[in-house]
Amino acid sequence: MSMTIDAPSETAASPLGGPSLPQRRELVTSIPGPKSEALMARKQAAVSAGVGTMMPVYAVAAGGGVIVDVDGNSLIDLGSGIAVTNVGNADPHVTAAVIEQVQRFTHTCFTITPYDGYVEVAEALNRLTPGDHAKRTALFNSGAEAVENAIKVARYYTGKSAVVAFDHGYHGRTNLTMGLTAKAMPYKAGFGPFAPDIYRAPMSYPYRDGLSGAEAAARAIHMMDRQIGADRIAAIIIEPIQGEGGFVVPAEGFLPALQAWANANNVVFIADEVQTGFARTGQMFASEHEGVVPDLITMAKGIAGGLPLAAVTGRAEMMDAVHAGGLGGTYGGNPIATAAALGALKAYDEHDLLARAVELEAIIRDELTTLQARDGRIGDIRGRGAMMAIELTDAEGKPDAALTAKVAKHCHLEGVVVLTCGTDGNVIRLLPPLSISDELLREGIRVIGEALAAN
Repeated sequence: MSMTIDAPSETAASPLGGPSLPQRRELVTSIPGPKSEALMARKQAAVSAGVGTMMPVYAVAAGGGVIVDVDGNSLIDLGSGIAVTNVGNADPHVTAAVIEQVQRFTHTCFTITPYDGYVEVAEALNRLTPGDHAKRTALFNSGAEAVENAIKVARYYTGKSAVVAFDHGYHGRTNLTMGLTAKAMPYKAGFGPFAPDIYRAPMSYPYRDGLSGAEAAARAIHMMDRQIGADRIAAIIIEPIQGEGGFVVPAEGFLPALQAWANANNVVFIADEVQTGFARTGQMFASEHEGVVPDLITMAKGIAGGLPLAAVTGRAEMMDAVHAGGLGGTYGGNPIATAAALGALKAYDEHDLLARAVELEAIIRDELTTLQARDGRIGDIRGRGAMMAIELTDAEGKPDAALTAKVAKHCHLEGVVVLTCGTDGNVIRLLPPLSISDELLREGIRVIGEALAAN
């Protein structure tokens, strides 16, 4: 099998740097190719079956808007490693910073003999996150770890224990964060019991509930007041745009109303921006779209250009309330990861990736609206910036997970990396790197259209 489809203008270096890979979709074998199949056999013999893979292809290079596999196939990347490589893969700012740091030292543990990179990242996050109040930051390894520590801070500061998450929300796979996460399969099934004193409130889901932001907020607040009691709630945690739950964008006014209630009731308002952060939605953080200023904000994914790093940034009085040694960890804020983060932050600024995310949204909306006009199974188009999705339904308007799986598989076989999500498994989500070219992005969405037409 051989198929080459060249993008009209991007055939040399990636648009924002990184590996000089041809920016085109090119299949020289079937998907998966023989080398990937051999590696998959090795994976099955060596790696836990609990670690799944969406696409049975093994990467050897990536940059711009493509991923190249071991068989020489060049795939259009509409996933960014689940919203991690926002600045593109192997951005020069990131790679240069990492190489320099590796040559100096790889680890000392910040809680033993600290180093300036950790402090510089903390200063940057204090400056960049919403609000002009005094802030403090602590660094960790993963989004789930950041969420756990945000809950620890909220409980310590308020002296209360109850935590409220929201329908369809996703916050991680550790024991505490599984309790916060809504979806059972594959994240929670068989892993209980979970941490106690966690509750779930109804989310604003305009496509399904038809409520205004004020109405949806009143419903959630009534539940919290009557079923839990504000005097017991330490924190509410919410994704400003839900990720795994289906890229649900709450109705306008929902988030500000929740924040106002939290502020009035000594409840810490935690914005989980692990997936939405770092220019992904056209703002540095999605909370900014409605002027929401979280008490605490959790970050990971796009923070360090692909290296493992996470953070909690919040009000100084909350973050400083915890006793010394109460926060931290052996690898939290590793010097290589913090160097990568400083490189990534430079890339966001120098490449003007906030504006680029807005440009990508316009392209995605244009292409998806055209698709929707000829296929009524696209029930909803939603999202912000380069975080967009379509919800697929059957003729009766019910979630169609089977169709979604078929569309995703078709795209994968045609060399386009797309991800699915949603509590009902019926959402195709688009998370292209902000370094992707217009032509590659449009082509990738056209393949989604072809997949719909074929199914």
